[in-house]
Amino acid sequence: MKLLKNKKALIITILSLSLPAIVEMALNTMLGVSDNIMLGRLINSGAIASVGFSNQIIFFLIFTFSAFNTGAIAMISRAYGEKDYKKLKHVAEQNMILNALMGMAILALSWAIKDQIFKIYDVEPQIYHDALLYFEIILVGIIPMFLNFSFAAILRGAGDTKTPMYITGVVNIFNIFGNYVLITGFGPFPELGIAGAAWATTMARFIAMGIYIYKLYIKQSDIKLRIELFFDKHIIKPLFRISWPGAIEQGLMQLSFVVLGVIVAKLTTESESLFRILIQIESLSFMPAVGISIAAATLVGKSLGEKDIQKGTEVGFASAFLGVSWGIFIGIVFVLIPDLLIKAFTTDQAIIALGLPVIPFLALNQPGLNFMIVMGGGLRGAGDTRILMYMTISRLWIMFIPLSYLFIIKMNAGVAGLWYAEILSILTFSAMIFLRFKSQKWSTISVEE
Repeated sequence: MKLLKNKKALIITILSLSLPAIVEMALNTMLGVSDNIMLGRLINSGAIASVGFSNQIIFFLIFTFSAFNTGAIAMISRAYGEKDYKKLKHVAEQNMILNALMGMAILALSWAIKDQIFKIYDVEPQIYHDALLYFEIILVGIIPMFLNFSFAAILRGAGDTKTPMYITGVVNIFNIFGNYVLITGFGPFPELGIAGAAWATTMARFIAMGIYIYKLYIKQSDIKLRIELFFDKHIIKPLFRISWPGAIEQGLMQLSFVVLGVIVAKLTTESESLFRILIQIESLSFMPAVGISIAAATLVGKSLGEKDIQKGTEVGFASAFLGVSWGIFIGIVFVLIPDLLIKAFTTDQAIIALGLPVIPFLALNQPGLNFMIVMGGGLRGAGDTRILMYMTISRLWIMFIPLSYLFIIKMNAGVAGLWYAEILSILTFSAMIFLRFKSQKWSTISVEE
């Protein structure tokens, strides 16, 4: 608390950078959430399960390989702090080549094995068919998706969190409108059901890509980019060195949810749908923490570029305080309106009844979850990604997954068992992240070759 005294200006700076990122992250998540809400209400709860299984594979691919933007943010924010705009633009341009090539490779690989991917789940034939259909259409927009993550990371690293927010807002409006008209066949549009939701999301991502290209490559600005067709080893080598731990961390994190999906698939279809709904609710709940973590990453990196380690430390702890405060607030909201949260996604009374006893555990999880997200952002901004990778892998695969299996299957706790396991794992590893940040060892990490 001492660090927060007389730090009003710092907190205001963090919030001013966080708020647009918070809105952007929330809107980005709403691309998937709006699909689930509208599918659950316009079709049925089985459609939620189908899209959930498909999105889990998509998230695994995206978040694993888009983690290379972690290195870009660290390098760009430090160049921003040094006021070296030439270097900032060069890092951004190199990162764009990397993301474009990864998007192409993932598209080719995913299309080649798409018929086999969903056989890991023990689901009904109709759910398998719908999940595969949704996946095929979403793959059409996977390259724009990779590029959009990279564009947003470039702008955030340069301290611009507002532009990604505005673009994501425009995209969400289009997606919600597209969902309705293509799912239901409103007016002259065809009734496509689940395929309609997928096409709306895919087209929205192409629109976002077009706006980002105009902003970064056509419009005159201090960070106007140009297209580069070659790799610069002096940029790519440190970019990989900083980013690969984050890629492994994200890959294993997303893979853990694929494994959880396999475990939950052994329960009823209602439990599968509830699992997807609760994951969406939790994803929305910690968006402010993700926004604060983006601000923390940018400001910690900028502080290191300015050679001000104490300022970076203060940024990290002030950001963590804001994250925990949000976690306590949203936890209280969860306890007060549990039924409204689930009813936003479905009117199925069986799913609502299953979910009500689980919501309090989501609430209990919020303070620790939000703290861990924000502190992790501070470490990433400093380029301290390797230690964070080890912590995340340990939390997920030594505690979270084994405990989830124990509670869900062996102890018959149902979907609630997942949150029993998550609470225990997050409390343990939040303490470890706190000690790592407090040590200031992250201040000695180089982002050069």
